Amino acid sequence: MNLKVTLLFFLAIAPAFGAKPPALDIKATRAMADQGNPDAQTLLGQAYHEGWGLRKDFAEAAKWFRKAAEQGSPKAQGQLGLLYQTGEGVPQDFSLSVKWYRAGAEQGDVDAQWHLGVMYNTGRGVPQDFVQAHMWVNVAASRATGAQQFVLSSVRAEIAKQMSAEQIATAQELAREWKPKNIEVGR
Repeated sequence: MNLKVTLLFFLAIAPAFGAKPPALDIKATRAMADQGNPDAQTLLGQAYHEGWGLRKDFAEAAKWFRKAAEQGSPKAQGQLGLLYQTGEGVPQDFSLSVKWYRAGAEQGDVDAQWHLGVMYNTGRGVPQDFVQAHMWVNVAASRATGAQQFVLSSVRAEIAKQMSAEQIATAQELAREWKPKNIEVGR
């Protein structure tokens, strides 16, 4: 990944790491998570990841994201993909990162979509494929809003610089044809 794409990549993820914590009742959230609620599990995973009312604990974040991800939560799948990409709380494993990003991306999670696109752009966990990279970042950019949409459009433009006109046309067609789907991901 060239320097410009790298910088745009980090600009796109910076808001997530600097986000203000929501008002969160940890006790109630944990009770719901323990009962198997995937939304509560995802929120608890995020609380551990960001230190929202809890001590940061990436292993605990991974545990809760995995529980929700295995129930099909696209946000948790994308977050688990990020942990496998960075090696936070789990051993770094780009193939598992791609697996979880894909699961979330195919269900419509914007963050999972652009992360999957970046993995294709860099060839981490998958063979490098600029058509797939462009397609996934394009899908994410079309569904994002505000500053994230601008950044993702810029990332897509940088990826396009590495492609032929025919490859770009193919990627655009794939993006137009893309539709979210519900999928189940087993353990």
